[in-house]
Amino acid sequence: MLSHVDLCSGIGGFALGFQWAGLSKPVLFCDIEPWSRKVLAKHWPDVPIAEDVKELANDPDGLIPRTDPKRTILTAGYPCQPFSHAGKRLGHEDDRHIWPYLLQIVAQKRPAWCCFENVYGHVSMGLDQVLFDLEGQGYASRTFIVPACAVDAPHRRDRVFVIAKDVSDTDSPRCEEQRRSQPAQEKHQAPQCRSGWLTEPPVGRVAHGIPKRVDRLRGLGNAIVPQIAQKIGQAIKASIDA
Repeated sequence: MLSHVDLCSGIGGFALGFQWAGLSKPVLFCDIEPWSRKVLAKHWPDVPIAEDVKELANDPDGLIPRTDPKRTILTAGYPCQPFSHAGKRLGHEDDRHIWPYLLQIVAQKRPAWCCFENVYGHVSMGLDQVLFDLEGQGYASRTFIVPACAVDAPHRRDRVFVIAKDVSDTDSPRCEEQRRSQPAQEKHQAPQCRSGWLTEPPVGRVAHGIPKRVDRLRGLGNAIVPQIAQKIGQAIKASIDA
């Protein structure tokens, strides 16, 4: 199995989905929210948890466990506020814009695979720069727009996923041919929404009276759907095993 460095971890959607897929085991989490770190510590008690991506970028060798880059996958559902249509869309001027720090970690640790997630608004703001930066580091990347309803959740929730693979020789004719035949940004038509999940009573996402209700709502709002991560993990595993 791959070693999984999970940054901007939230409540562990990538880690859970990848474990379901049999792809990887987490070796490091990182999240700035104390409540999310408590959830991660409960479900993965043996995995270290960092608090700040910026600190990791400044001291990657001291804080990130040493792993074989060829057997490592890095993920991050980095903050959506700089790009979301629900906010001011300040982009790189937003204090929560941490993509440059994530790119710094990718450049230093050279994981074989990367997978990033963000909101649909990222397509029209910031995504081109992310893809350009990854290509500059020698990664071939593809983008997908996958809604929650693609895995039968009873809501849409469009999200952008970027899957990137480290290629050993970006100047080779083979890689150049791959870049021409596979556009860096590929928008997939979102599947029709289907409701195959169990119907829940209309009590909202978290029932009234449950402790830490606000934290739970924030955690769910920031989380990725682990069933989507599972599908991505299965596809990556199939590529590795091929």
